[in-house]
Amino acid sequence: MRLCAISVDLDEIPNYFGIHGLPEPEGPERHLVYDVAVDRLSALAAELGVPLTLFAIGADLARPEAAARLRAAREGGFEIANHTLDHRYDLVRLGRGEIRRQIEAGADAIERATGARPVGFRAPGYTITDEVFDILSALGAAYDSSVFPCPAYWAAKAAAIGLHALRGRTSRSIVDTPAVLTAPTRPYRVGRPYTRRGDGLVELPVQVTRGARLPLIGTSVTLWGPGVARGLARMCVGEPLVNLELHGIDVLDAADGLEALRPFQPDVRVPTPRKLDALRAVVQVLRDAGYAFTTLADAAARVATS
Repeated sequence: MRLCAISVDLDEIPNYFGIHGLPEPEGPERHLVYDVAVDRLSALAAELGVPLTLFAIGADLARPEAAARLRAAREGGFEIANHTLDHRYDLVRLGRGEIRRQIEAGADAIERATGARPVGFRAPGYTITDEVFDILSALGAAYDSSVFPCPAYWAAKAAAIGLHALRGRTSRSIVDTPAVLTAPTRPYRVGRPYTRRGDGLVELPVQVTRGARLPLIGTSVTLWGPGVARGLARMCVGEPLVNLELHGIDVLDAADGLEALRPFQPDVRVPTPRKLDALRAVVQVLRDAGYAFTTLADAAARVATS
């Protein structure tokens, strides 16, 4: 069976200011992902009849409104997965003890908010190492979905961080090792190094197209619109699992209160209705191609038993 899982990283807005080396916002825009985007995503999922996997940052759940929305999402049938406690882009550089604390405390916060312990994990910025995989296995995770073997994304990220530095701004983001570009693009069990197949944790790589390995992620889909979105989706048809990864900001735009990001982040210049049409286009292409929509936890379970 062909499967598609749609996941959403619920990175709150200060993270994007940090990527661009900007001072964090102080107003209500800090909470737009939980206060606005989660409801929009839920409505879109209901319209399309698809489940979502939401990757939550534990520290955000200290805010009661965020915890309540996440709990409602789980009660509505969504999977809730772990995106660490503080979303440190430099997670892999923190040392084993702090890496474990970030992962375990993130899971604890999600369990307190939703009543269920997450089984899946995604690293901030998609950056992961063998050490992180060892910790995930020790903590009993069922799967990871961090590996992103996309040359175009890797190059664009490296260039953006370098450009920020030239302009005197320090990005909180970091560049992953280029070795990630050699990792499998289809679900696999990790070996040592994690870019090789083995008998370790189930890995569900973030989606790239067949051939050119272009990114099928929220940014590429919503930035370029429905036509390009359909083309990227068609380039993924035939994959056993299409792992479409979004961010909450993918259903927000400048009019929601993100004018300060407009000069730095082109996707916030795209009106939300057009973004939603692009996401609908991807789902329609995959549905027409016979894909069934599921959560990442369900997809991982199928990989584990195959």
